[in-house]
Amino acid sequence: MIIDTQIASLFTAAALIIIGIFAAAFLDNLIKKVIGLAFIGDGVNLFLISMGYKAGGIVYIYLPGMAADWFSQNASYPLPFAMVLTSIVIGASTMAVMLGIIIILYKKRGSLKASEILGE
Repeated sequence: MIIDTQIASLFTAAALIIIGIFAAAFLDNLIKKVIGLAFIGDGVNLFLISMGYKAGGIVYIYLPGMAADWFSQNASYPLPFAMVLTSIVIGASTMAVMLGIIIILYKKRGSLKASEILGE
């Protein structure tokens, strides 16, 4: 049995989100929590890309000589791809800020464990 590409992408996105939620909620190391948050972001990005996927679709660039009705029926939807590109930029910058804060916390507290930093 061959699984459809879109269904496989949706299952992979769900797995990434579940792994990320587990890491962010249950792991004590701050670096692992940040990696878990990155998994959640990557899972959401994959979900958006798989929603914009169109089997047999073409790139959404209208070239001279194309019939407008044929292009509108065969082109993939461009909005999810634009949203994912924006999400990647925002995710990279927020991850850099989170890692910078973790470096400062490590220098002040000497530990990466969330329970020790919060004093529990």
